[in-house]
Amino acid sequence: MTNLTPTGLLSIGTASLEYKWLAPQSADAPTIVMLHEGLGSVGLWGDFPEKLQQATSAGIFVYSRAGYGQSSPVTLPRPLDYMQREALDVLPKVLDAIPFKRGLLLGHSDGGSIAAIYAGSHQDHRLQGIALMAPHFIVEDISVMSIAGIKTAYETTDLKAKLARWHKDVDNAFYGWNGAWLDPKFRDWDISEYLAYVRVPVMVVQGVDDQYGTLRQVEIAQEECYCPVDLKIIPGAGHSPHRDAPEATLDALAQFAKAALRDDRGLQAA
Repeated sequence: MTNLTPTGLLSIGTASLEYKWLAPQSADAPTIVMLHEGLGSVGLWGDFPEKLQQATSAGIFVYSRAGYGQSSPVTLPRPLDYMQREALDVLPKVLDAIPFKRGLLLGHSDGGSIAAIYAGSHQDHRLQGIALMAPHFIVEDISVMSIAGIKTAYETTDLKAKLARWHKDVDNAFYGWNGAWLDPKFRDWDISEYLAYVRVPVMVVQGVDDQYGTLRQVEIAQEECYCPVDLKIIPGAGHSPHRDAPEATLDALAQFAKAALRDDRGLQAA
């Protein structure tokens, strides 16, 4: 286990992963590991990690996957099972390398899918729940349409310059994600089978106006999961509920965390 500084680079295999560590005041406190969206990074979470720590008193570990932020680039094109590879090969090594004695995975979009795959493929006694914001379990028409639209915006507007503030190699980040989702073969991508094997509480936070997915994603979680699924449907929020409705999102996540993170002694995260 690595002795973490507040910020730095974590060596996982051949990759160097950017991270931020908000240590808890108590050594016995749980850890919430945050998994970013398909164009996300440590920096793009903004101050949400700090707010989450204040609301839960948990340790917060945030990192940029390879190809994002200040982390090592990846070889393009990404394989179409890149989220499965992250969940099955990379995330286990990350959790073993950090102070993860017990806690939650909190994933947004691609990160939510990765969290679900991990929970459904690993019976990890340290894991006490997963919180998924705007996760994808299947590919929908609305997803492909919006991702095609953002490709046009990236190549014709100032979107590339804006994203370059957050990614060392912005083309690597963008085309690694965009290229996979727009590959015609990716329409068959489906990770719903993992949900039946999740053995921890699940929370799904979904914006009603999500431009990348419909409430069908929520229905799949309800249909496939045997464990309890808490839902928070947020009117007026799009694909990033923690940005569009930060107070409602934070409150829902904090309440879920406090319930899921009770340990055998009756302690809670806050």
